[in-house]
Amino acid sequence: MRRPLLITLLMLLFLAGCFAPTSEPNKAKEPSPGTVQAVSAQTAPQAKPVPQIKPVPWVETVPQAKPQAEAERKGSARMPAAHADATAAAMKTVSERCLVVPPQFAPASPPLPPWNRESYNAVQENGFVNVSRNPLSTFSINVDTASYANVRRLVNSGILPPVGAVRIEEMINAFSYDYPDPEGRDPLGLSAEIGPSPFHSGYQLARIGIKAKEIAREQLPPSNLVMLIDVSGSMRDANKLPLLKQALPLLIRQIGERDRVAVVVYAGDDRVVLQPTPGNRQRDIMAAIESLQAGGSTHASGGIRTAYRLARQNFLPSGNNRVILASDGDFNVGVTSLDQLQRLIEHERQSGVHLTVLGFGMGNYRDDTMEILANKGNGNYAYIDNLLEAEKVLVKELSGTLFTLANDVKIQVEFNPARVGAYRLIGYENRALPNEDFRDDRKDAGEIGVGHRVTALYELIPAGHSAVPQIDPLKYQTLPPTPAEDSQELLTVKVRYKPQSSEASRQMSLPVRETAGYRTSADFRFAAAVAGYGMLLTNSQHLGTFTWAKCLDLARSGRGFDAEGQRAELYRLVAASTLLARQQEGGGEPGTEPHPVPVLR
Repeated sequence: MRRPLLITLLMLLFLAGCFAPTSEPNKAKEPSPGTVQAVSAQTAPQAKPVPQIKPVPWVETVPQAKPQAEAERKGSARMPAAHADATAAAMKTVSERCLVVPPQFAPASPPLPPWNRESYNAVQENGFVNVSRNPLSTFSINVDTASYANVRRLVNSGILPPVGAVRIEEMINAFSYDYPDPEGRDPLGLSAEIGPSPFHSGYQLARIGIKAKEIAREQLPPSNLVMLIDVSGSMRDANKLPLLKQALPLLIRQIGERDRVAVVVYAGDDRVVLQPTPGNRQRDIMAAIESLQAGGSTHASGGIRTAYRLARQNFLPSGNNRVILASDGDFNVGVTSLDQLQRLIEHERQSGVHLTVLGFGMGNYRDDTMEILANKGNGNYAYIDNLLEAEKVLVKELSGTLFTLANDVKIQVEFNPARVGAYRLIGYENRALPNEDFRDDRKDAGEIGVGHRVTALYELIPAGHSAVPQIDPLKYQTLPPTPAEDSQELLTVKVRYKPQSSEASRQMSLPVRETAGYRTSADFRFAAAVAGYGMLLTNSQHLGTFTWAKCLDLARSGRGFDAEGQRAELYRLVAASTLLARQQEGGGEPGTEPHPVPVLR
């Protein structure tokens, strides 16, 4: 008698546990964090949202309940048949209602890529041009260095950069070269060097160099600086506003009582945090910068107008008037389209106020926006990825960053068709100018600062070479006979510029002759290595036989005097990129293929 009573009590306890009060049926639509859920059997593609997870429904039949029911029947074998059957039936019903089907999970899909809204301008690589039909090549200079620092940030984080992030001329110009100083009344010095191309056997490489005059800091004119700082919510990350607040004091310590500094911030709206203040009031300026906090949307266009208005109000006729914009470029309120921003900044630059753009951050970084602001604002553009880069831009290169020496600097190269069959300008794709604009002083071009160096590389195909691009004969005109057949000149470089505070252009030129034998300088080889690195990163169509291994060798041979280790840093970046490219290729020895697989776009 005791055994049936014991079994009955156990059954009642079991029933009490299974029929305990539960949440209302309507709340099943919003399962709690502990609710068992099943994943859809069809794995979503990476580009689509993850499917909604649904709770497992109650079921009527559960195969797993059978062994348990059978065990219960075995335990009641000595009971009367009728009582045992009734007990088993009750237990079976309870078990079926209490148990659910174990969740079935789909195979794990590849992890989704990290959130990334960075944007870059498209780049259409320059190709070879037939000299007999197009002997002139014209472009605006570019002293920006943002691309190199951004590429470094991406590679150091284990990512090969997208093609649009690689502007080869900015990577080359991020390094210093030993160019001759200017002579005479010209503030610019011009030089050139010819050597063998590392990309194609039998081709040549021409390096053109410009060096701006050095001026001692105490001899520089006073500055009227307006710092325009993005304090929107997207600037909270450690590599944005916090890094900016560490970087700006490096600049503040370089200015004096002749200078004036103002601070304008923008988020949902803009406001003046610090009215124009003498540079020797360091504590007031530092306190204004330290007080900045991030939050809100990004109304950049309002901040731009306010900053330029403040700069005009305190304009120094013979001084350095400049707005320093620091942001991640993620503008989402007010004027946001690139076309509208370009028109806005072109209008503001007419006041004679120059622009320096400092880029910060990652994930939502808008390089295309920052680049166009600097290009159209008579300014320069740097990317700050760490405090050492901030010191380089704002301390070591302060004079070049803030003080413009020549405006609207254009380069035009004329090639001798008797010596050169075709040419290709490496980089400067977004700085190309019509040949007619070279002598048109109304056309805008790049600015060059005190002590700046500018480098341009051309790859040359000798005249008569089978690789020279061929063109059909003209129907309505005939080509003039090839001139200068006896000349040893390969090309002539012409530079046109406006000295600061002048609207009249000056022009200088340099004929470049072919030399017997090639004994290239370390600077020449290093600049070629940087160009080759950029071409590898963008999977250039003109790599020829150039590989990652050759790039490493060329960078090593061109290291030369490297007091601060910047060239050694490039070597390490090439080495790291070689490993990343090898991983993308799926194995194999790096540097054995002449063309790498396309990198991340």
